[in-house]
Amino acid sequence: RMLSGYKPKNDVKDSYKILELEEDCSLDDVRNSYHNLAKKYHPDSSSGMADSKAFIKVEEAYRVVLSDLAAKQKSDPGEEEEDQFKSKSLQHRHYLSFEGVGIGTPSQREKQYMQFRVDRATEQVLEYRQQRLESRYAGSDLSRAQDVRQSKKVKITQAVERLVEDLIQESMAKGDFDNLSGKGKPLQKFSHSPHIDPMTHNLNRILIDNGYQPEWILLQKEIRETIERLRKSIVASRRKLGEPMTLSEQKQWGRICEQFAEDIRKLNKRVDNFNLVVPILSRQMVHFSTDKEILRARKTYEAVVEKVSDSDRKENGGEEGKRFGWKSSLLKWLKL
Repeated sequence: RMLSGYKPKNDVKDSYKILELEEDCSLDDVRNSYHNLAKKYHPDSSSGMADSKAFIKVEEAYRVVLSDLAAKQKSDPGEEEEDQFKSKSLQHRHYLSFEGVGIGTPSQREKQYMQFRVDRATEQVLEYRQQRLESRYAGSDLSRAQDVRQSKKVKITQAVERLVEDLIQESMAKGDFDNLSGKGKPLQKFSHSPHIDPMTHNLNRILIDNGYQPEWILLQKEIRETIERLRKSIVASRRKLGEPMTLSEQKQWGRICEQFAEDIRKLNKRVDNFNLVVPILSRQMVHFSTDKEILRARKTYEAVVEKVSDSDRKENGGEEGKRFGWKSSLLKWLKL
C-alpha cells in the first residue's frame, strides 16, 4: 500500500534534468550522476556547494528516474517487480537510509555506504594535509630565519666543544696532567647540588680555569655595566641643564628621557636573553623600569646638589669666620 501510494513531487523530465541526464541513459549513468551530485550537495560533505534542499531534490529525482527505468525495462515480470521493489524500498526504511547512498538490498547499500565513507574520509585527509602544508609554507621567510638562527647556535656549540677538546689536548701535550695525584681517575663533581647538571658544570669549570667564562656570566656582567653607565649618563645630563630649567631645557630633558627609555627597552631584551641561558632559576633578573630609573636619577641629582650647596656654605662660613676673627683680635690689642 505504501509503494502504490507514493507520488513523486517531480515529473520524469524534471528529474532527468536535475540529474543532468538524458532520458535514454543507462542505469550506471544514473548511479554515477547521483553519486557525484550527492558528494556535491550532501550537508555532511566537505564540498563548498553543500545544500540540504538541493540534496533532497537530487534524491527525489534519483528515485523517480529509477522508477522510470524500471518501467522501461523489457525483462520478465518477476525481475521487473524486484527492481521496482529495490528502487522504492528505501521510502519506508528510514533506519537503513545510509545518507541516501547506494541502491540494492540493505547489505549491498551498506557496502556501498562504507566505500563512500572511505572515499569521503580520504578526501578530507588530503584537504587537511594540503591546508597544513599551505600554512607551513606561508611563513617560509620566518622558517628560514629560524633555521639560520638554529644553525648559528649549532655552530657556536660545536666551536666551544672543539675549543675545549683542543685545550685538553694541548694541556696533555705539555704534560700538565702527568703529575696529578688523581691521574687515571674520573673527574669528581665540582658541585654537590642535585639541581645542576654535572657535565655542564665541569665544562664551565674547565673553561673558567683556562680563562673563559660561560655566556650567562658575560651577559650578567654586561647588563650591570650597561645600567650603571646609563644611570651616570642621565644624572650627568641633568646636572648640565641646571636648576631651574627653562622651556628649551625642559624639551631637551624630555628628549633625553625618551632616549633613556629606548636604551632601557634594549637592555630588557638582553635581560630576556640572560634569563633563557642562565642555568639557575634564582639567578634570573627582572626588567628595569624606566619610571623608577628616572626617579632614581632625580633623587641622585638632588642629593648631589644638596651636597654641593652644603660644601659652599661651609666654605663661606670659614671665610667669614677668618674675617671676623682678625677684627676681634685688633680690638683686643687696641683696648690693651
